[in-house]
Amino acid sequence: MPEEGSGYAVRRRPYACVLRAALVPLVAGLAICLVVCIQRLSRAQQQLPLESLGWDIAELQLNHTGPQQDPRLYWQGGPALGRSFLRGPELDKGQLRIHRDGIYMVHIQVTLAICSSTSTSRHHHPTTLAVGICSPASRSISLLRLSFHQGCTIASQRLTPLARGDTLCTNLTGTLLPSRNTDETFFGVQWVRP
Repeated sequence: MPEEGSGYAVRRRPYACVLRAALVPLVAGLAICLVVCIQRLSRAQQQLPLESLGWDIAELQLNHTGPQQDPRLYWQGGPALGRSFLRGPELDKGQLRIHRDGIYMVHIQVTLAICSSTSTSRHHHPTTLAVGICSPASRSISLLRLSFHQGCTIASQRLTPLARGDTLCTNLTGTLLPSRNTDETFFGVQWVRP
């Protein structure tokens, strides 16, 4: 069929309409399949427990302080306790044992009970908090050592390599006792990378 003003006849290919008619639904179908697959994958990842994703994490609260001769702080964790939990590491007699090698973020905050800035400064031996690997003995090392000086609360965190079987201990030396309030005294670890 010739167009007006042109001396040539324009030939239409008979399959061009068929291609256009098939291409639009094909592209739309592929886009819908892609969206559905992404949604399913997202839902599947959200339903996986943290252990299967490789995240070892613990947030613990103070359980009790041992006898005055024992400076160790004992911890507890679990869903029944509110905001504390253990996923990966475990508690062994109130101390945290690591089950996976890697780099961990270790954090702690301790607030002293019945404390004022003058009570921490007038003691000859200041109250000190230490976090370290206490077991196995071959890996025993101090990771954090903090002094209260003239304050009632200390908090710190650090990245450190930990190995499977390492047991972390927290020691509070001095005559002052830690607060049992879970918002003031807590301890935890988070696996960051291998």
